[in-house]
Amino acid sequence: MTQPRVMVVVLAALVVAALAAGCGSEDSPTPPAATSVPAHTPTAVTPQPTVADDTQATPSPAPTATDGPVTAIATAPPAASSSANTDREALAAFYNATDGVGSRYSYKWLSDAPLDEWNGVTTDDDGHVTVLDLADNNIRGEIPAELGSLSSLEVLDLGENNLMGEIPAELGNLSNLEVLDLGVNNLRGEIPAELGNLSNLEVLDLGGNELSGEIPAELGNLSNLVALTLTFNKLDGEIPADLGNLSNLDTLFLNDNDLSGKIPAELGNLSNLEVLILDHNTLDGEIPAELGSLSNLDTLTLAFNKLDGEIPADLGNLSNLTWLFLAHNTLDGEIPAELGSLSNLTTLILAYNRLDGEIPAELGSLSNLTWLDLERNDLSGKIPAELGSLPNLEVLDLAYNRLDGEIPASLGSLSKLGALDLAYNKLDGEIPVELGNLSNLVYLDLADNQLGGEIPADLGSLSNLTELFLENNDLSGCVPSSLEDQLLSSSNIDGLPFC
Repeated sequence: MTQPRVMVVVLAALVVAALAAGCGSEDSPTPPAATSVPAHTPTAVTPQPTVADDTQATPSPAPTATDGPVTAIATAPPAASSSANTDREALAAFYNATDGVGSRYSYKWLSDAPLDEWNGVTTDDDGHVTVLDLADNNIRGEIPAELGSLSSLEVLDLGENNLMGEIPAELGNLSNLEVLDLGVNNLRGEIPAELGNLSNLEVLDLGGNELSGEIPAELGNLSNLVALTLTFNKLDGEIPADLGNLSNLDTLFLNDNDLSGKIPAELGNLSNLEVLILDHNTLDGEIPAELGSLSNLDTLTLAFNKLDGEIPADLGNLSNLTWLFLAHNTLDGEIPAELGSLSNLTTLILAYNRLDGEIPAELGSLSNLTWLDLERNDLSGKIPAELGSLPNLEVLDLAYNRLDGEIPASLGSLSKLGALDLAYNKLDGEIPVELGNLSNLVYLDLADNQLGGEIPADLGSLSNLTELFLENNDLSGCVPSSLEDQLLSSSNIDGLPFC
């Protein structure tokens, strides 16, 4: 835009303002009814809500409205502006605050084109901004408070940029907002309690920033919230019990922060919850038995905390659970036999705790299980032969316990098994020849037990085996020569010859 063009815009704006002052302005039209929230599919690691892509395709010509002063569009007095002009001014403030010149999103921004022609902007029939979707545009700078005046805004997606500074409390004024995604930026400071005023909000994603302070209890007021992601920040303090009021919530991601205190029993009230991920914090105390009431829960991850006490038998009521990850805590007591009722479970990881007693034979009923990891506990007794009935098992890790007796021959029936680790126990007897049936086995570790007898020649048929550990046993004989060329150098067969 040349300098004369700027003056024309300024004069036009002044004329419009004068006419508005003389004739009076009409009330702003009522915002349209909130539309349904875009589909949101959470994942196990920092999920991003999927927001409908309303951005305009960016053509190859460079924008033509950025040569003059970028503030010229906002010269009309705010008191005389219509609500549509207020939206235009708010977007101009965003452009200026984020150094928008030359950015990927800047096509038609600050021009006199209708707002819905500005890249990333969608408006309703009255010209009010309903969607501002500028995710993944390498935007730098701070979020201006003026965005809080976009009264018809339903979707604000600024995720995956390089925004910094604090989240403006004024965003709490966006009464029609359904999706707020500021995830994966460099935002700092505390989460504004004012966000608890967003009564229509369904998706709140602030993950992947450097936010600090406590989680505001006011977020418990978001009665329509479906997905809450605060993962990968520096949040501390306790998890507010008020989050138990979010009756529509289906995903809650609070992992990778510095949250402490106990897991609120009130989270057991979240009857629609499907995903609960609280790992990598400093939470302590016992796992609330009330979590066993979450009948829709699919994923429960509480690993890498300081949780103690026993695993509640009530977790055996979670009939839809597919993923249970409680590793790296200080849990004690026995593994509840009730976990054998989790017929949909695919992953059970209880490693690095202080669990004792025997491995429940009931775990052999988990026909969908693909990964069973009980390593580094204080488990004793025999390996249940019933574990050989797990047709989909791919990983079985029972290392670093006090298991004794013989290796069950039934483990040779685990046709999908890729890794078997029984090291550092007190197992005795001979290596079952049936292990030679494990055609998909890649990793076999039987080290540091009390195994004896000769190495079965049948192991020579394990054509996919690359790592084999047999050291510190009383084995004799030789290792099948067919394995010699395929074993990696990391393997340790304790000096036994090949034959």
